Amino acid sequence: MNARSDNTSDQHPNSQPHSNSSANTNSDLGSVGIVTPQNFHFAEPLTLECNRTLPSFDLMVETYGTLNSDKSNAILICHALSGNHHAAGFHSADDKKAGWWDNMIGPNKAIDTNQFYVVCVNNIGSCFGSTGPTTINPDSVGSDSVSSDSLDSNSSNEPQVYGPDFPLITIKDWVKTQAMLSDRLGIDIWHAIVGGSMGGMQALQWSVDYPERLKRCVVIASTPKLSAQNIAFNEVARQSILSDPDFKDGRYIQEGTYPRRGLILARMVGHITYLTDDAMKAKFGRDLKSGKFMYGYDVEFQVESYLRYQGERFSENFDANTYLLMTKALDYFDPTRDYPSTVAKDTTESAVQIEDSIAASVESSKANAQSELEDAVTTIEDIESDRQQELSALKAAFAHTQCQYLVVSFTTDWRFAPERSQEIVDALMATGKPVSYINIDAPHGHDSFLFDIPRYMGAVKGFLTAPFITPSRPATGERS
Repeated sequence: MNARSDNTSDQHPNSQPHSNSSANTNSDLGSVGIVTPQNFHFAEPLTLECNRTLPSFDLMVETYGTLNSDKSNAILICHALSGNHHAAGFHSADDKKAGWWDNMIGPNKAIDTNQFYVVCVNNIGSCFGSTGPTTINPDSVGSDSVSSDSLDSNSSNEPQVYGPDFPLITIKDWVKTQAMLSDRLGIDIWHAIVGGSMGGMQALQWSVDYPERLKRCVVIASTPKLSAQNIAFNEVARQSILSDPDFKDGRYIQEGTYPRRGLILARMVGHITYLTDDAMKAKFGRDLKSGKFMYGYDVEFQVESYLRYQGERFSENFDANTYLLMTKALDYFDPTRDYPSTVAKDTTESAVQIEDSIAASVESSKANAQSELEDAVTTIEDIESDRQQELSALKAAFAHTQCQYLVVSFTTDWRFAPERSQEIVDALMATGKPVSYINIDAPHGHDSFLFDIPRYMGAVKGFLTAPFITPSRPATGERS
């Protein structure tokens, strides 16, 4: 069982029907036309960070454009939480929904398929064709190891899907499989690796884990690691699924049920964080669906109707076990884990100055305010110390990277705020890495990375086509 292809976000900017003309005719319109996914099977075992091993695995892949003779024009696209391999074009002449990044990828677009060979891979653990909870567990094939109480009475002798037995995965695991795909394709060095949101985390991890295998890294609407608030949102979403009585400890496929209500609630929570208060106010305000109060708990406000609709749609296209896996991978992401940080003396100077300044204020203040000010000193010290430790850890992780970076944030994104992108930029600049940073004014919140915003698209296109800054040249950061 594999869910149907869906967009990275349910706020879909690419929903216009396409013409039935050929791909060559569509090229003039900036479309890659009709595309066919490919399945790549890897027979070799894959050891994951959790110390479990997949005996083999499949990756679903789509490609656009033509690979040149020296294989130097390849761009890897990394998808976000609910995304997949279908990033551009259409799967049939009757397909009414383009790939989730169709406004970014195609002839003459920001990622120009007239110039580049573009590869988008569906991550393992997903539900769109790559090995994941909805694919067959090879341990259940010709084996008596699956307990009878976990099997449907009509299929006890049939192979079983992984379900909750699929191992927990990390961003590093995904990057590892993408590197294996690179080897299979014969691509030694990527012209660029590009991703938004969770895809940006993968691009960042690529630059750390395989520094010699990419020339450019594009990190869009992302973060160096999740904040406590973001982890909290993910936990609420997971508990919505886990507490659904139809979840059946993750064996809902075998039991013939589905945790639809839990998945709807999880998506509603997540979707709220992708939008902004202003965007929701402009789109819905406090408008009532029927024009009057109904004095009940059914849908009354338009925004309630919208969220329920988005949740319903998502529950039809996505797998609950996959949602759990993806959110945990987000929580675990931290490219600095393998790079212990040490804070130099001069990095604590600002904290000392702050302490001295506040201490002077304490001396001249009233006695009954002294404890509050001392608490403020401790708080500021802790914040500054944490910031310096994070910066030091990121500097250590980025010290050996060899690519040049473009970091993009959006002014209204409060899920991964511009300040989080700035942390990445600061660490790169502190280590002398070539980095450009642009903060785009857009009203769409975190979903902005999916929209056709001219300044945003222009920045990506310009970065991908600009001359490469070789490591031997002095590296300077740029902001705009």
